[in-house]
Amino acid sequence: MEHALSPTTLSELRRPRPYPAVSVLTPTHRREPENTQDPVRLRNVVAEAKKQLEADPAVPRERRIDVARQLDQALTEVDLTHAEDGLVIFAAPGEHQVWSLARSVPERVVLSDTFLTRNLVSAQASERPFWVLSVAPDRATLWNGGTDRVVEDHLAGFPLTRDHRENFDAERQERIGDMPSTFRDESTRHFLRDADTAMAKILRDQPRPLYVTGEQAALSVLDEVGSVTKEAVHVPHGGLAHGTPDAVWQAVRPLHEAENRKNTAAVARELETARGRRAFAAGVDEVWQNAREGRVRLLAVEENYRITVRDAGGDHLVPAASDDLDAREDIVDEIVEQCLETGADVRFVPDGTLGDARGIAGVLRY
Repeated sequence: MEHALSPTTLSELRRPRPYPAVSVLTPTHRREPENTQDPVRLRNVVAEAKKQLEADPAVPRERRIDVARQLDQALTEVDLTHAEDGLVIFAAPGEHQVWSLARSVPERVVLSDTFLTRNLVSAQASERPFWVLSVAPDRATLWNGGTDRVVEDHLAGFPLTRDHRENFDAERQERIGDMPSTFRDESTRHFLRDADTAMAKILRDQPRPLYVTGEQAALSVLDEVGSVTKEAVHVPHGGLAHGTPDAVWQAVRPLHEAENRKNTAAVARELETARGRRAFAAGVDEVWQNAREGRVRLLAVEENYRITVRDAGGDHLVPAASDDLDAREDIVDEIVEQCLETGADVRFVPDGTLGDARGIAGVLRY
């Protein structure tokens, strides 16, 4: 199952497909007893997708069989033992993908000529993704971080490994306390400079906060020879370039949570300032109207805020029941994607942070 949504991947997902491009969404659960319903619910929503394919006269028989086969193959790849909060299956002629999301999604089936991506985009933004670069004298490992985990990533040639010199033994040098002299070695400094250069390329394509872990001697060298790594949050913890994802997560978690608290306080201050100069929007209807016009500069959304609405005459959104014919269950995700498309900064904040703004608020450009 897929987790990390890069700009390149998103662009590929948004590419038009031969009709039908099928998007199947269903909420999932991490723990018992809620997760016991997930297998049945997933089979039912996939069955509904096949039913819609069968009933659609615009889908030729051969294409219907192909897409139904893709849905079946996707089902075999779903691992509900490691479920998060939402699941998305994309299926089109000749292809399928399964995405696990750390944000709930409404249950729905959509047949179109493109995949439905707004729930992926919103889930990615809510995870507040970050990078971790772990360095050692002979290895540099890249980790992709999210809400409650990190996983190893292989962008830009990572992990980088250093050709062993004669008698080069990083583990032995670490045991005998010779790491400072190892990092003063010119070839080691060159290796760390290469890691910095590779990291810079990733940050140009996918800018995120960056944490760098390593022995204090390695971090000191990066202060001297690095560019992007010099400006990163340094975590003086050795051994993680050869470590496990859980060990890396435990090392960076306290700093990451502290940074999130600082960012939440900054968002609250900015919203309060916007109120004073009348550049403030609150509530789903008001924010939606401004988002459509590209006026939102900063969007703040409480982490578990969800609301179902319907369009009242094209000008306003009003609350609706999920079974209403024209109900829009993922309007929050739609607003998040729209704001990101127009260059807004999107921040998810803890529930209750926004007070009387009712779950969603924005700072306007004008």
